[in-house]
Formats: sequence, structure tokens, C-alpha cells
Amino acid sequence: MKDEYSTQKKGLLSRLNLSSEQNLFVGFFIYTFLGTLILCLPFSQKTNVSFLDNLFMATSAISTTGLVTVSLYDSYTLFGQIIITLLIQIGGIGYMTFSSFVLLSTAEKISVLRVRVLRTEFTMPNGFDLYQFVRSVIIFTIVIELIGAILFYIAFLQAGVAWDFAIWSAIFHSISTFCTAGFGLYNNSFENYPTHYFLNWIIIILSYLGAMGFIVLIDVWNKMTGKTKNITFTSKIIILITFVLSVFGTLVIFFFEPSLQKYSTLDALLIALFQAMSAMTTVGFNSVPIATLTTGILLTLTFLMYVGASPSGTGGGLKSTTFTAVISVVYSRFIGSSKVQFLGKEIPENRVDVAVSAFIFYTTLVFLGMYLLSFTEKFPLSFILFEVASALGTVGLSAGITGTLTSFGKCVLIFLMFIGRLGVLTFGIALLERRKNRQKMNNINAEDLAV
Repeated sequence: MKDEYSTQKKGLLSRLNLSSEQNLFVGFFIYTFLGTLILCLPFSQKTNVSFLDNLFMATSAISTTGLVTVSLYDSYTLFGQIIITLLIQIGGIGYMTFSSFVLLSTAEKISVLRVRVLRTEFTMPNGFDLYQFVRSVIIFTIVIELIGAILFYIAFLQAGVAWDFAIWSAIFHSISTFCTAGFGLYNNSFENYPTHYFLNWIIIILSYLGAMGFIVLIDVWNKMTGKTKNITFTSKIIILITFVLSVFGTLVIFFFEPSLQKYSTLDALLIALFQAMSAMTTVGFNSVPIATLTTGILLTLTFLMYVGASPSGTGGGLKSTTFTAVISVVYSRFIGSSKVQFLGKEIPENRVDVAVSAFIFYTTLVFLGMYLLSFTEKFPLSFILFEVASALGTVGLSAGITGTLTSFGKCVLIFLMFIGRLGVLTFGIALLERRKNRQKMNNINAEDLAV
């Protein structure tokens, strides 16, 4: 059996003596910068796109956000669209995963640093075998995206899309959906197909598979195949919170959004589920115009974007496990308990501390983003909050103001999207960590950061 890692070979980042968090920061920065440069090339563009807009699009792609300042289809050639697709794929399953998969497949060993970065990138518990996990992620991604592309192709043909464009559209949207990126080749997302059940359910299922997380899906698969007797406590939390928030969001939109009254009951339920799912999984597609929704529904979607998806998945947001831990802390204080519990199981103190820190940092960034944009952007505060939550949560939903933001506003969103992809704590550690504190931080394993 192959060894999981080796310390014999050191790359450039190893010689720089960076921590795993700092490696993630540098790695995603490099990919973003290279993507921007390639998008700036004349044969990547159909029209003249500014450097700032290319930077915005590259950051949005690598962070799997989906916010756009220019039309993807109208502004970029097929080559440019492929580059954005590659950035989405890299951002979705992690930039370190590709090279690690190649190394493991060619029987080469990987460094201790690479192991640490992978565990940080996936918030992977120490109990998982890295060799099998990387292969499972790659194989699962290829299989799901291939099946998704086939189903998308059938759905687009049913919707009247020309067969030749339907091929590329199916491939692109399968990758974008599973990676919860929200990029689309249609300028109004899926507003033309709000009641196309087959197409909507493809997006819903692929988005949930991506957002639930690779570890959860492997955990459930092992339970179904009899390899394990029970799924882990973390997976139970993720499944429960995903279900509860999906039902909550769907019912609120269904009952309180007046624009859905023109649809039949089943159609309105489908639209409500689609939008609740889109916000919570952070896939960022919309089947109705977001700007026309009432303020209450916008705030509901903002809350779902704020909580976001689950650790180890392709989605963003605060993360469902962090939200659960914070709620458990508040509840324990209300009842005067010294222990923090959820579903009858005590949450370790170190995970509580990490969750509270993430909650405070994340909330501060949302407020800071709103504060900065309020000085330069002439939009309602509800729209600005929605845009900031979408950027930091790497969602991609927009009330239609992204393309008209000032240069300063675009820079703020670029910053928020980049932080959202790294994770607020990973970004904070990468930015502020000192060498003397590195050993202490390395003692906090990835599972703790996932809470």
C-alpha cells in the first residue's frame, strides 16, 4: 500500500515555510491572477472587457460565487468560457486536489505540507485516509458531473435549445451547478424555465450533492453499503440543518411572496423550493427576478445565504455546523448549563470557541462590506446587504446591481468573494498568523475548523 505522504521532496511553497492556511491563500491568489491574465487576452474576449471586470470574473469563478459584472456568454469567446469553467472546477473541489491526484496516481508520494493543506482545504477529520479520500472526491466529481451533463442535455433539448449549443450548455451548467458556482450561459439565469420540472430538479439535486459535502456523501455511502453502522454526528447535523432550512425557506417564500400567486400550487412550491435551495446551497441560480421579490423574502434569502452550505462541500456561507454550534451556545446560556450540547451530545469547548470566532468574524465582514458600499453605491440598503451576503457566502444571487457598481464597490466584492472561498478563519489565520504561533494553530485539526 502506498504511503500517504513523504517529506523527501519540497516544493517552492514548502521552502517558503508557509502554513497550510497561508498556502491556500497563496494558491488561490495565484490561480485567480493567472485566470485574470488569460481572460485579458484578445482571443478570450468577444468584446473589450476591462482588467477589473476580468479580475472580478476570475475571482467569482475560483470562489464559485457566480456574481458577474459582464455577460459571460456575450463577453467571452468559447476559449474564455472554458477558462472560467476550469476556474470553477478548481475552486469547487480545491486547487490542491488536482495535483495531489496526479501525484498519487503516478505512485509518487506527497509531502507533509500537501497533506496539511488538503486537510485544511476540505476541513477533513484526521480519521479519513487521504489517499482514498482524494480519489473518491475526483471519481465522485467526474461521475456526478457526467451524469448531470447528460441530464442537462436532455432537459435543454426538451426546452427547445439547439442541439449543438445544448452540448456545451449541458457540460458548463453541470460543472457550475455541482460546484455551486451559479455561473450560467443565459443572461437571466433560469428565469425562462421557472416551471420546467425536469430542469429544475436536475439543478436542485446536483446543488444539494455539491453543498452537502464530500465527507457527508462518503459517510452516507458507507452506511448504505454496510461499511459502517452509523453516520457520524457531524453528518447528522448537516443533514438535519439542510432539511430544516430548506423547508423553512420554501414555506416562507411560498406563503409570503405575492408574485407566486399567478402560478399553480405545485409550480409555486417548485419555485419557492428552487430559490430557498439556491440561497442555502449557495449555487446562486434564480428562476424568478430577484429584484422583484419583497423585502421580507430578500431578507429570508439573505439569512439562508448567511448560514450557507456545509463544511467539506463546494458551497460557502458561515456553514451549517457553525450556525448550529452558535445556537447551541446561546441555548445553553439561556438554561444556565455549563455544557454546550446539540441533540443530546456535548460539543467540545475548542469547537465552540472556533465556531463563535467564525460567527463574530463573518458577521463583522458582512457589516463592514455593507458599511463600505453604503458610501459609494446608490441602492437600497436591502439590496446592498443582499449583494454583500451573496459575495461573502459565495452565492451569486443578485438583485441586478452587480454590473452597475462603482470600481470601489467591485473591489469590495472581490475581496469578500476571495475571503468567502478561503473561509473567514482560514483567511484570518493566513493573514495574521505568526511563526511562533504556528505550532499551536496546527494543533487545531480540520474537523474543529469545520464546526
